[in-house]
Amino acid sequence: MSKVVSLHHIVINTKNREMTIAAEHSEDIYRFITSIIKRNKCVLYRIGGIENHIHILVDLSPTVNLSHLMWDIKRSSSDWAKQSGLFPDFVGWGKEYAAFSVSASHKDAVIAYIKRQREHHLQVGYDAELQRIAERNGAQWTETMLT
Repeated sequence: MSKVVSLHHIVINTKNREMTIAAEHSEDIYRFITSIIKRNKCVLYRIGGIENHIHILVDLSPTVNLSHLMWDIKRSSSDWAKQSGLFPDFVGWGKEYAAFSVSASHKDAVIAYIKRQREHHLQVGYDAELQRIAERNGAQWTETMLT
């Protein structure tokens, strides 16, 4: 039997990076996104973030492509968040997302990084964070990563 490990660190932000994921209900939307990931037969290692963006570390199923997973996450969770009543100011996710492959040897470090998001953002803004992650992963930084 074939074994595929396809770890991805994914970052998605709210539309216009607005602070619309209420901290007191963030676990609710994380649980909903977790169910989407499981439905797609992927393995979630960690999800977390702050009011204007989330990070996801996932092992992508060999039967699912990343763009389909992201379409499903963004569409389904956006509909759910709007209908739930828990996020009255949430209007949707930004147009784009950022995803970077992760070596299995770096998995624990990425998990720890995602766990520390709230503390991390007391010192570093989201724009600077995403630019640093993109550049560390060899991606050409553009402002469209934040749309």
